[in-house]
Amino acid sequence: MIKPLFTACLVIFTLGACQSTTQQAEEINLIGDWHIETVLSNAVIDHSPAQMNFAEDGKLTGNNSCNQFFGDYSQQQNQLSLSSAGATRMACVDVLMQQEQSIMKAMPLVVKMTQSKSGKLLLKSEDGATLLVLTKK
Repeated sequence: MIKPLFTACLVIFTLGACQSTTQQAEEINLIGDWHIETVLSNAVIDHSPAQMNFAEDGKLTGNNSCNQFFGDYSQQQNQLSLSSAGATRMACVDVLMQQEQSIMKAMPLVVKMTQSKSGKLLLKSEDGATLLVLTKK
C-alpha cells in the first residue's frame, strides 16, 4: 500500500515540477528617461539629443533629434504601443531632420519589446524586427 502511494506522490511531484519550469515573461520597467541609440537599424548621430521619457501616467515625451514630441504609451507585459500626439516644428540640419523622420516613422510600428542582458530596451514590430534600441539614462 505504501509503494503505490509513494509512486503516485512521485508522479504528481514530477508533473508539478515540469509545470513550474515554464517562465513567465518578466514585465519591463519603462518608467524614466531612455536614450535612443538605434533607429531602423541605423545608429543615431553622436551626441544627438534623441530620447524618450515614459511617465507613470502613460505619457510619452522626448526629443526626436531635432524637435520635442509628446503622446501616450500603453504597456501590457511585453506588449507596447506608442502614439505621438504632436511635436514642435523647428528646422534643423538635414541629417537630424532625417533621423527625426525615422524615429517618428518607427514609433507607431512598435508592438512589443524585449530587454537584452545588457539592459538595452529593444522595441520591435509585429514581425519581430527591431525598430528602436534604447538605453536607460
